[in-house]
Amino acid sequence: MASENLTSTAYIKHHLQNLTFGLRSDGSWGLAHGAQEAREMGFWAIHLDTMFWSIFLGSMFLWLFHKAAMRATSDTPSGLLNFVEWVVEFIDDNVRGSFSGKNPLVAPLALTLFVWILLQNTMDLVPVDWIPQIAHLFGIEYMKVVPTTDPNATFGMSFAVFGLMLYYSLKIKGPLGFAAELTMQPFEAKNPFLKILFMPVNLFLEGIGLLSKPVSLSLRLFGNLFAGEMIFILIALLFSGGIVLGLLGGVLQWAWAVFHILIVLLQAFIFMVLTVVYLDMAHHEH
Repeated sequence: MASENLTSTAYIKHHLQNLTFGLRSDGSWGLAHGAQEAREMGFWAIHLDTMFWSIFLGSMFLWLFHKAAMRATSDTPSGLLNFVEWVVEFIDDNVRGSFSGKNPLVAPLALTLFVWILLQNTMDLVPVDWIPQIAHLFGIEYMKVVPTTDPNATFGMSFAVFGLMLYYSLKIKGPLGFAAELTMQPFEAKNPFLKILFMPVNLFLEGIGLLSKPVSLSLRLFGNLFAGEMIFILIALLFSGGIVLGLLGGVLQWAWAVFHILIVLLQAFIFMVLTVVYLDMAHHEH
């Protein structure tokens, strides 16, 4: 429910503001009071709500899957164990279909990314005012509960994938092989002079393609979840006055949440599949 003490603009800004900790302009360290002070804190400011919810949900994922693994038996699985086995088999089938190399890291990485991002995305289905109002009771001014609506989180995950891409490209192909992949295509020539002439052009084109992978990976996830969050906020804002409008807003929130479940699942799946595909490309010898 939208707060009666906030204007429409202030309400939207409040819900889009992270709980930011950093160095204030007076030289002291502390929490930012408003978006302007958060921007002034600069690059080294930390979004505490993003850190908390991402670590909390990651820990929940590890605890649930560890609990299921400890209960594993040769009998027919049921309940949590059955669900976990279904998720593991689903990820394993997708990895087998997309990854042609041999690397014991890829399947666990795909499973971790899919479940972790899915849990983070699912927080978008929690009514937008519930957790922030609870946090307000404890004196916490700002609280964003969907880590994937923070580009710091999505870029962090995509840069980790990018680092693995570079590592395995250098390990499998070697420095010279990786350099050749970036400079000898897409324009090829048998003439040595033309080869040298095409090298900077190929490096420019391939470099853009290489650097676009982590950028598109992170922005796709961030953009879709941020847009979904904005729609939830706008619905809560537009239908916040009176019982009838509140009920109508609740119906619209429910309807959008049902549709948004598809986005929540799809974006976690796309991030996982593209990670596997990019790592598969890194394992191909040129």
